[in-house]
Amino acid sequence: MKFTESQRAQSNGFTLVEVLASISILVVVMIAVSSFQYNVINYNRSSAVSLTNAQEAQSLLKVMSKEIRSMEPSSNGAYPIASAGTSSLTFFADIDSDGTKEQVRYYISTTTVFRGTIKPTGSPLAYMGAEIRRTLATGIRNSSTTPIFEYFDGTYAGTSTPMTYPLTITSIRLVKMNLTIDTDPSKAPILRTFTTQAGLRNLKDNL
Repeated sequence: MKFTESQRAQSNGFTLVEVLASISILVVVMIAVSSFQYNVINYNRSSAVSLTNAQEAQSLLKVMSKEIRSMEPSSNGAYPIASAGTSSLTFFADIDSDGTKEQVRYYISTTTVFRGTIKPTGSPLAYMGAEIRRTLATGIRNSSTTPIFEYFDGTYAGTSTPMTYPLTITSIRLVKMNLTIDTDPSKAPILRTFTTQAGLRNLKDNL
């Protein structure tokens, strides 16, 4: 019995065109699956980073607000607030509950928030020692339109605008803190800003 060319091709298995087509389809499927897995991994990583950032920001703001709220006259009688600006705040508070008030400075350098403290020494007491610096948070991305610190006087009613510069330090009654945080701005998640505020309980009048 004689076979035609088509019958001989079928009896010998797949043709070269069929093999190439199958390989092409397999490659496309593998690329699609790999891309999907990569996106899932990136999404999970971004979600984890976002959650970590949120937890770090909230924890830091909680500590900052607690210490700022407790500010009081220094151990040598100086006013509770030594200096106040958009990216730094220096005040006095007994943050370690040892009976003396430390000089506390919160400030940002590039993208890192620090807390510097000085304990009073000598007789009479003076804040002349070296500042002990501690890193509190990295990846801070506050812009010029989102200052870390904003200040309000005794007229603050929840929707008031911040005090303007130059500040009258003795009029400050509430401090608002804003932290825009992201460990890597070139990747997701997008920047997020966390905010809290602290009324100065030892300077409180009508707040």
